[in-house]
Amino acid sequence: MLQKCEGIVMRTSHYGESNKVVTLYTREMGKVGVMARGAKKPNSRLAAVTQPFTYGYFLIKRSTGLGTLEQGDILSSMREIREDIFLTAYASYILDLTDKGTDEKKPNPFLFELLYQTLNHINEGMDAEILMNIYEMKMLPSFGLYPILDQCTICKSTEGEFSFSIREGGFLCHRCLEKDPYHYKISQATVRLLRLFYYLDINRLGNISVKLETKKELKKIISAYYDEYSGLNLKTKKFLKQMENLNSLKQD
Repeated sequence: MLQKCEGIVMRTSHYGESNKVVTLYTREMGKVGVMARGAKKPNSRLAAVTQPFTYGYFLIKRSTGLGTLEQGDILSSMREIREDIFLTAYASYILDLTDKGTDEKKPNPFLFELLYQTLNHINEGMDAEILMNIYEMKMLPSFGLYPILDQCTICKSTEGEFSFSIREGGFLCHRCLEKDPYHYKISQATVRLLRLFYYLDINRLGNISVKLETKKELKKIISAYYDEYSGLNLKTKKFLKQMENLNSLKQD
């Protein structure tokens, strides 16, 4: 049975001399693995459409195991991402996070739209670091994680100056700080952005301009929360950290 899907190439691996196994994230079928026969040959009609990050339509011959990719039409090659090593690092981590947070053949049109919009915004030159942070916050429920960002985790108050507690899993108001002596003091701008990133519909995202200090706080909180609760240890995240460290050394 043939099915046409709107999808994004998540990753590929070589299979034999000329074939590729391609993992797609699709709107209609969720995450699927397909065999792209002959895709490693330079003159193959499947060579271009099976490049990582490619967004397009894919015609898949379905089966109980690995389907077969019959043909594909490129809607966007995400060229800007592929030609910039920093953007490639951000996009690779985002795809890795998606891969780890999803099961095979479980459609999630909301997540597909989020993934496409995030990669498209990065490709169009919007702030990749902030888009990554938004994506990280929105992926938390996929890992069964639900930080408390609309009130104090202890007293449930919605008023006051908030800090972040990894141990309590969310915001602490100034009245409850002694409940976690290891809480993170953060600016109220960071408080607002953590909340915004978690709840915001990415289709309504305008041009977000974030101060360097706020970016550092966001990265620290989100990374610490993932490290504590997600159980993930992604090579793409380590590579991204190395890239960011190199970049900050150059700027210094």
